[in-house]
Amino acid sequence: MSRSLSIVRRARRTRSAQAGEQRWKGPINVHEAWIYAAAALLALWGAAHLVTTPRVIPTLHPSTLDDRRVITMEWINEGLTLVFLAAVATTVTLLGDTHVTRSVLWGVVIMLNVMSAVSLATGFRVKFIAYRLCPVIFTGSSLLVVAALL
Repeated sequence: MSRSLSIVRRARRTRSAQAGEQRWKGPINVHEAWIYAAAALLALWGAAHLVTTPRVIPTLHPSTLDDRRVITMEWINEGLTLVFLAAVATTVTLLGDTHVTRSVLWGVVIMLNVMSAVSLATGFRVKFIAYRLCPVIFTGSSLLVVAALL
């Protein structure tokens, strides 16, 4: 077992039914692993947006400076949104299985599906391959989270 996974496992505490008593939660289960996989995929794709922004924007041939700024803003916003969704999913999963955790994860699923629908209606029609991957990554991540929730 890797050292980092061991640290995560030790850090995950849950409260028992008896007041004030704490116990260590065991190793992550398959459902949690699916959520962490979805979060990793989202974080990587979001980071890819952020890192490649300066190189990608000129290839889109914005016609004016305002167009360039708007495209840059939207590209960065999507990257930050993906990283945020990954952080939220990871954080609530680390906190343990509660009604709040499940509600937040369903919110992540809804947001990913909305983003996928927007990507299918807009970016999926563009020749640039990264735009065509977005709905696949968004839907795939949401399916991993749904599988973990069911």
